[in-house]
Parts: sequence; structure tokens; C-alpha cells
Amino acid sequence: MDQPRIIHVDSGRSWRGGQRQVFLLATGLRDLGYRVLVVAPTGSPLIRRAEHAGLPTYRLTLRGEWDIRSARELRAVAREWGANIVHAHDARSHSIARLALLGKRKIRLIVTRRVAFPPKRVRLKYRHGVDAFIAISHAVKAVMVKAGIPANRIDVVYSGIPAPQVKRPRNWRRERGWPASTVVCGIVGAMTQEKGLDMISGIARRLPGEVFRRTRLVLLGGKGKGGTSVAGVEGFDAGFVEEIHDAVAGLDVLWHPSKSEGLGTSVIDAMAIGVPPIAFAVGGLPEVIEDGKSGILVAPGDLSGFMRAASELITNDALRAKLGAGAKARAREFDSKTMIERTAEVYDRVFAG
Repeated sequence: MDQPRIIHVDSGRSWRGGQRQVFLLATGLRDLGYRVLVVAPTGSPLIRRAEHAGLPTYRLTLRGEWDIRSARELRAVAREWGANIVHAHDARSHSIARLALLGKRKIRLIVTRRVAFPPKRVRLKYRHGVDAFIAISHAVKAVMVKAGIPANRIDVVYSGIPAPQVKRPRNWRRERGWPASTVVCGIVGAMTQEKGLDMISGIARRLPGEVFRRTRLVLLGGKGKGGTSVAGVEGFDAGFVEEIHDAVAGLDVLWHPSKSEGLGTSVIDAMAIGVPPIAFAVGGLPEVIEDGKSGILVAPGDLSGFMRAASELITNDALRAKLGAGAKARAREFDSKTMIERTAEVYDRVFAG
């Protein structure tokens, strides 16, 4: 049987974990011999990176969730390109692809769900017209099943990362003129309330005296304001950093106070470099972090508990080293090669009927 021709659709206009997974998947499938086409908005980082990697692309507006014009255009593209499968990677793409494929029973629709909160319009979008769902964690699948989506229509395929490429680790102490005795804690990713940005101040101000004085915070993914202070703790807002692995390699501890997380690839990235994480036990994070072995999990919303975990790692060098080694070993179980192969298995099964 010939391998299916796959269109990947993603409506994101920024570069976040979901877009990175689409890029890794598309390039990995291409290397396995699949024919892939990446559809994304004009000027999106995903389009730019896909083109730079030599992947065929198509620019589509993908504005509203029920963008009829984009749906018609996607329908024409799927027909002209001879697509066998359309893979929608976010909620907006799901709706548009659903419209585009009405009546096109020979073209299969696969939808990936990356967030651990209940889907909307379940009867309209999730009961019919989708041949398979992919959830990026068992936590995401559980939320989908609770919303009324049959469990046997959902495959769990963990997001994956390639082996980190650390070229020149950042020495944040030297760069910022911080004392050698300080412990550099980092927050990585989108600086939004969902990711717990509003929690950081509450954690920082609870740190006891000596720990408070030893702690420094580095924000990777913020607005790039430069020198900053978080509830009195000295820090640095580095903004978006192109060489993210070099930046993370300069951290001692990762703080990840996210309120909701489908899986947490930024956490896996840090773990792969040997940086132990502290995180609230929400969404798919307990599937990644083994509490006390490859990081520390804290009850959701427990700022005092998070502070205690941070204090322990800041003051205990041996524990940091132990959890860092455990984190690196654990991260190997979430490699992008496995993610690509497992997704290809779903394609082949759906394509075969």
C-alpha cells in the first residue's frame, strides 16, 4: 500500500510548543518517505521554518474558527494536491478542516488535541466527521472522554523533543554580575496567566530570608525587558531567545507554575539538559515528572508548597544534582522519533480503513 499524502494545518501565528511539534512531525514524516504539505498563516514562524527546511507549504488565512473562505480554499488545495489525510493541529484548524471536508469521505480527518481543558461544541465538532483523535497525554484524553468523546477514537501520542543541542551554555551569573553563591531559577515559555506568570511573585515573596537572597530569576520567553525584579527577587527578562538550549543550560532549577498543561515540552527540554523542574501537578505534567526522582511535583495552586520545594533545591546542591540526573534519564522517554513513528501508525491505520 502506498503511503498516504498528508496535509498539516495549524492556525498559530506565533512559535509555541504546538507549532514546534507540527514542524518536527512534518520534517520527520518527510524523512520517512511520506508526502507532506504544511498549511499555516502567511508570515507565521511555522511557515518560515517549514520553507527553510525544504517542506512544501501553502499560506492560508485561517482567521475565524468557522472561516468559510479558508475552508473552501483548503478543500480545493486538498483536492488538487491529492491529499489522503488532513491533520488539524488546533481547534481553529479543526473547525475549518471539518467544513472543508464535508462530503469528501475519501479524505480522512485527524485532529490533535493539546490542551487539558474540556473541548467546546462537542456534538458539532467531535461526534462526527473526524476519523481519529490524537491526545498528547492521558490527561488530555481523560478530559476529552469526560466531555463525551468515545475513548476508542482517541490515541495518546506523547509530544516529543529531539536531543538538545547545547553549543555554548549561558553563564547567567557572569553575564549579570551575580555572586557565585546565587542559584539561577528559570521560567521558560509563554508568559501568560495560564502558564502561571501571576504565580511567580507569590512564590518569590514567600522565600525565606537566606534563600530569598541567594535566588535569581531568569525569564525566557517574556517581553525582553532586561533587568527586572520579581517581588524583590533580582532577575532578568531575556525575552524570546533563539538559542534556547544554551539559555536553559545556564539554569540551576526550572520553575514551571503552570495552571494547565497538556504535557509540557518546555519542561521536557529542561529535563533533557539536566535541569530539575518544580511544577504543579496539573494536566500531563505528572506523566512527565516522577516526583522526587526527576523533579518535584506540588499540589495545584499551593504557593507555599512550591516555595518549600524551591527552597529545598536552592539550598541542597546534592539534591539538585540527583534530580538533574534523573530528569535527563526521564526525558529520553519523550523523544521526537517516537512521536513521529506513533503518529505514522495512526495515519496508516486510518488510511487502511
